[in-house]
Amino acid sequence: MGHKTHPLGFRLGLIQEDRSLWYSRANSYIHLLKQDYQIREYICQFLTENKVPLAGITKMLIQRDQKKKKVYVEIQSVVPGRIIGNSGALLKILDQKLRQLITDNIVLLNIVEIKNSYIEAPILVDVIIHKLERRVTFRKCIRDTIQRYKVETDLKGIKVQISGRLNGAEIARTEWVREGRVPLQTIQANIDYSYKTAQTTYGILGVKIWLLKNEILAKNII
Repeated sequence: MGHKTHPLGFRLGLIQEDRSLWYSRANSYIHLLKQDYQIREYICQFLTENKVPLAGITKMLIQRDQKKKKVYVEIQSVVPGRIIGNSGALLKILDQKLRQLITDNIVLLNIVEIKNSYIEAPILVDVIIHKLERRVTFRKCIRDTIQRYKVETDLKGIKVQISGRLNGAEIARTEWVREGRVPLQTIQANIDYSYKTAQTTYGILGVKIWLLKNEILAKNII
């Protein structure tokens, strides 16, 4: 049985930062961690309920100020206009809903725009899932992603993997394609990773993407 390590967690604290940037006492740590999970889940649920297509969220960073009882939520997106809505109407509703969800702290939202969307693994996964759910063949989805990688000069390598009942086959299998270098065991390699599922007529397809952006030397880590 294989023992696999999460590419982001493997590099956490060395070249990858945690997405919950706060410290707390032991008696309140579990409560705050659960609260972070509720915030992220509610934002995704809110965007789905309001039919926001492809919100383009790459990260959700959460910081806390325990003295002022404030929670700072930073949403990084390639299309922030869809989250903000017309004249900021959608963002105001989301802010009010989060204040009702989190009553013991003040929630402050900040939307940050990501310029280059095609060097972010979550965005590429969302594009593949959108195509798979529209019944585009998985080979074409992988081929289009690899061709896009060849255009981007900021990427050193890419690996795309799709698992499940591919093209409606009775037996599930895994297909993957790699271009360039993707060293998963090298800690200094800056790997961006994302995994999501596509709901198709033949069942669930799992999509994984690994991106090698650059390499950070050990002297810079220390």
